[in-house]
Amino acid sequence: MRLFTEVGTTKPIGRRILHSDGLMLLGSCFADNMGARFQRAGFRTIVNPLGTLYNPLSVAETVTRMLDGRLFGPEDIQPFGAEGYGTWMAHSLLSRPSPEETLATQNERIAQAGEALRNGTAWLIVTFGTAWVYRLKEAPSSSLQTKETGTGTVVANCHHEPASRFVRQRMDVDDIVACWMSLLERLGNECPQLRVIFTVSPIRHLRDGAHGNQISKATLLMAVEKLIERTDGKAEPSKAPSYFPAYEIMLDELRDYRFYAADMVHPSAVAEEFLWQRFADTWMEGEAQRAAQRIEEVTEALEHRPLHPESDEYQRFLRQTLLKIEEIRKEFPYFEAGNLIDRCHTLLNN
Repeated sequence: MRLFTEVGTTKPIGRRILHSDGLMLLGSCFADNMGARFQRAGFRTIVNPLGTLYNPLSVAETVTRMLDGRLFGPEDIQPFGAEGYGTWMAHSLLSRPSPEETLATQNERIAQAGEALRNGTAWLIVTFGTAWVYRLKEAPSSSLQTKETGTGTVVANCHHEPASRFVRQRMDVDDIVACWMSLLERLGNECPQLRVIFTVSPIRHLRDGAHGNQISKATLLMAVEKLIERTDGKAEPSKAPSYFPAYEIMLDELRDYRFYAADMVHPSAVAEEFLWQRFADTWMEGEAQRAAQRIEEVTEALEHRPLHPESDEYQRFLRQTLLKIEEIRKEFPYFEAGNLIDRCHTLLNN
């Protein structure tokens, strides 16, 4: 007897993710969560270099900026009250006390991400969170314009500025498709090694209202479907963009509220683990899953808080953990285990 509706996932054509592959995750909080899990499992991963991005246009702007190698200038820096100085294209967590610090921080992150995207990143995982965007009323037009409005920069983050400074609008499917079709073509030409996986965030944006959230998610789902349909046949099947149904799995397989965090919006730790396992089973090669599991076991071991850290027993435990790390390095020689080794030595010395 089946007690829940199982959401099917399609294994990709061609190879799946290897543990030695470089990955980049961009988009909403779900991208942050998945990215942290990739990093914890020892993958070479870049996650949201400009911070969490919620709408498709801001994600596209970030990718375009990386491809162009276009850094921020002094004219892009804005004062945001107690938050400090930041840019409209980055999350508030990247704001700094001075314009110089903001420029240095954000330009370093975007330059490193652009270099990785052009030279080695094998997988780009994009998570759309909402179809709602906020446009600055007084700002000049940017490259991110829609056919309906055509004016005002779409901001990646409102930085707690007054609502009166923005126009709030919901993008339509054609806006998203037009923006991303040209970007996918450019990625195919300039980053031929790259494969793109789209997801729609399972995190509900209830500030839009329950109905508004559903309309927003439906817009994103239709846009992704059209992008995949329009690229079908234009690229090799093994290089065409794909979709992972995180949103559907959360709503149908994990529909009970026990799978939500206390805010009833974000997935719980159990749900996050379930989504991670479903993604791994669908997209990762067996070698990648095996390496990830072994590295996670070592990471968990080092996070263990002993009752008696000075005991001989704990010292033996740490030495055994070091041996396990060396075994992992021998089996997966590309794995950079320096951080784990340093943590072991620090705990031993303490």
